[in-house]
Amino acid sequence: MDEELNNLIKSIFTTGREAYGQRRIKEAVLKKYELIVSKRRIGNIMRTLNLVPKMRKKFKANTTDSNHSLEVAPNILDRNFTSTTTDTVHVGDITYIPKAEDRLFLAIVIDICLRKVVGWSMDDNMRMILVRMAIQQRNPHAGLFWHTDSGSQYASYAYKELLKEHEIVQSMRRKGNCWDNAVSESFFHSLKTELTHYEIFQTRTQDNQMIFEYIEIFYNEQRIHLSSNYLSPVEFEEKMLRMEMAA
Repeated sequence: MDEELNNLIKSIFTTGREAYGQRRIKEAVLKKYELIVSKRRIGNIMRTLNLVPKMRKKFKANTTDSNHSLEVAPNILDRNFTSTTTDTVHVGDITYIPKAEDRLFLAIVIDICLRKVVGWSMDDNMRMILVRMAIQQRNPHAGLFWHTDSGSQYASYAYKELLKEHEIVQSMRRKGNCWDNAVSESFFHSLKTELTHYEIFQTRTQDNQMIFEYIEIFYNEQRIHLSSNYLSPVEFEEKMLRMEMAA
């Protein structure tokens, strides 16, 4: 039994990209394998197997161009990062991805309720990102709140017209206050801690493949989240659908 538990914890740790600590491993063991194991025992096993979680380092790469004269939307969300229904609030942001050949930027859209990345795109510049990806994939009802930073990409007239066309309500964080968009900041922190800090992408094909695998396969389908009771975004979404069908 000890050897089986050791192998199980090592497997969960590896599958979690070596980022899970005692608490997440404990919940994963309970929910996926229905085994009750104390955090203390898990900690002892991790030390025995030399399983050291990757440290969440501080990253700072400002990709927000706030020096513009465009009208900025009010901060309607006001740090209320909770929702009990899907496609009610989406948050978006852009970050810089280290690359050997040239610079690369990643833009993401996250559903607040699911903590699921419902849209993303990459390019070598920060021109207006297509929120159409999330709109086409999720087909949200009119009245969706769309929260971002106050950068020129999100404040442009063309972008505002796109949101208006789909009856989406725009909200923006206050200038220089990262806590106003904490959900997307947290995602980027995880991405850098668990992937890009340890990788320098060499080619466009490689970076697209690795970002795709991280977002679509690991983050959305496998990575467990405290906000969704230690389920992955996909698992949480499936649970919500089952509850809706049963209601």
